[in-house]
Amino acid sequence: MRNKRGESVTITEKFNKLGTYKEKIERGGGEEKVKKQHVSCKLTARERINFLLDHGSFVEINEFVSHRATELGMDKIETPAEGVITGYGKIAGRLIYIFAQDFTVMGGTLGEMHAFKICKILELALKSGAPVIGINDSGGARIQEGVDALNGYGEIFKRNVMASGVIPQISVILGPCAGGAVYSPALTDFVFMIEKTSKMFITGPKVVRAVTFEDVTAEELGGTNIHMNRSGVAHIASSTEEECFQKVRELLGYLPSNCRNKPPRRECVNPSTKDADNLKKVVPEDPKMTYDVRDVLSGVLDKESFFEIQEDYACNVITGFARLGGWSVGVIANQPQFLAGCLDINSSDKAARFIRFCDAFQIPLLTFVDTPGYLPGTKQEHNGIIRHGAKVLYAYSEATVPKLTVILRKAYGGAYIAMCARSLGADLVLSWPTAEIAVMGPEGAADIIFKKEILRAENPSEFLEQKVKEYRDHFASPYVAARRGYVDKVISPHETRHFLQKSLEALVDKHEKSIPKRHGNIPL
Repeated sequence: MRNKRGESVTITEKFNKLGTYKEKIERGGGEEKVKKQHVSCKLTARERINFLLDHGSFVEINEFVSHRATELGMDKIETPAEGVITGYGKIAGRLIYIFAQDFTVMGGTLGEMHAFKICKILELALKSGAPVIGINDSGGARIQEGVDALNGYGEIFKRNVMASGVIPQISVILGPCAGGAVYSPALTDFVFMIEKTSKMFITGPKVVRAVTFEDVTAEELGGTNIHMNRSGVAHIASSTEEECFQKVRELLGYLPSNCRNKPPRRECVNPSTKDADNLKKVVPEDPKMTYDVRDVLSGVLDKESFFEIQEDYACNVITGFARLGGWSVGVIANQPQFLAGCLDINSSDKAARFIRFCDAFQIPLLTFVDTPGYLPGTKQEHNGIIRHGAKVLYAYSEATVPKLTVILRKAYGGAYIAMCARSLGADLVLSWPTAEIAVMGPEGAADIIFKKEILRAENPSEFLEQKVKEYRDHFASPYVAARRGYVDKVISPHETRHFLQKSLEALVDKHEKSIPKRHGNIPL
């Protein structure tokens, strides 16, 4: 074989050329830019992949892909690996597909071929039935490539949607993520962010300042705290990249590789004797007193297995993965410490999306109920609590995985139904003796029902107290619901783990046929 000058090229020279190509690509944007990345307390794309995946398991593909743009000086610009490292490897021995944007190459900006590489990874993950992880660190669309860059985003979005509910999709934001780039993470199942490093926004501070005259920093506009506490865009926050990668690995341990597989089962680790014995004391006798529902979870679930999702967002409802008897389960629980455990707009959205994820990936649902109802007020009503609250009803009704419900204390009105009551398809409903299941709280109900009698009574407050007790004993008691079959078993708190575990074992192969249709129309 001869080169362009007509000179003979040996096999050794060909191998050397391959080595030179690879070495150049692996240097990314060069030593100076790599050093700048490290000064910013950020790892490079390759370092991130090697840290996250099992040692030596990464196989890179399409490393020789390069842009073909010629306008605006692009004909003179080289982009090693096209600014994104793509391939596959393993986490805890399981196949994972991955891409990591390389900020040292044109700021990790996305062009036509950059998008092509990401699309290829999403397609391979879908064909292989393996989870996909995207590490985002990019300045956004590559301006020099214009509409080709925009089209690239559209191609990625389409594949995110195709993969939704088929394989788990995880986005890790380890730098800027702006403009159209934010929609791909938003279409995935879980978004991880790093404090002080990750940024997500549609329009940056400069545009906001120019259009709305708001003076805001990138951190205030789309930093980790904003998306963990206020917007609900992010699911897990970490303080370092290393901590973030560890949490990604931990999350994957609860998930199946795809919707056809069941979640992996681990060794059963019983809760501590102290946590189990503490169950009777956790829920106060006074229904007006608060407590941390996590104390209930720690006495029921496998020891230290609870992995909370969106911990700082809509805190009146807790969601997360856990294990029960070694089985992976999804947990939804009202949190009386916040808004008395009421359901509101944000908590409804949070719960509904989590329920639908679990149902898509064959993860059984455990629901712990202690709620006085939907949060009242003009703000909630005017902002659409009706349509948002309906999402929870839709999600539970649609779910065909095993659904187990435990009523701890208050279960009033529509919120009782929404938290996976028998009527929404709960396979088993357990109740503690402390439960109060009614249209509304005994105080409100007695005040309405006996309004005239209270006004005529010699001692109105004493008479009301008596009627409240009567209502609580005769109408709000869990035994009333049990007599009608809406509650399957009234149990002591210390029996909760035993009955849930036995029920889960009985239902693990549950199969439920759905009515043939294209798809439903979830409330928005």
